[in-house]
Amino acid sequence: QVQLVESGGGLVQAGGSLRLSCAATGSFSSINAMGWYRQAPGNQRDQREMVASITSDGRTNHADSVKGRFTISRDNAKNTVYLQMNSLKPEDTAVYYCGCNARPSFLSPWYNYWGQGTQVTVSS
Repeated sequence: QVQLVESGGGLVQAGGSLRLSCAATGSFSSINAMGWYRQAPGNQRDQREMVASITSDGRTNHADSVKGRFTISRDNAKNTVYLQMNSLKPEDTAVYYCGCNARPSFLSPWYNYWGQGTQVTVSS
């Protein structure tokens, strides 16, 4: 079983920066992709937006809305993914969730796991 523990959210003024961290703990064989998703106020879970993702070999993908402002990175030795957020805008306000694709053992299927979410609020 994989647990994802997020940290780094908070309140920041527009133009400011925050860095989110997400550490994967528990018992697992390997982790494939890791990523950050966000759910804006009033949106449902199925409206969660992909912000950025990164594969185990470092290939990244960023949503158009955050390109040039947010950067995802990963430390495989620590099973941790980061999201550096610069030039924050009020429309970035959301609960940010960490997600990963992992398998409990070498022969088991791959599963998707989610963190509990961390609030990011950007004031104008």
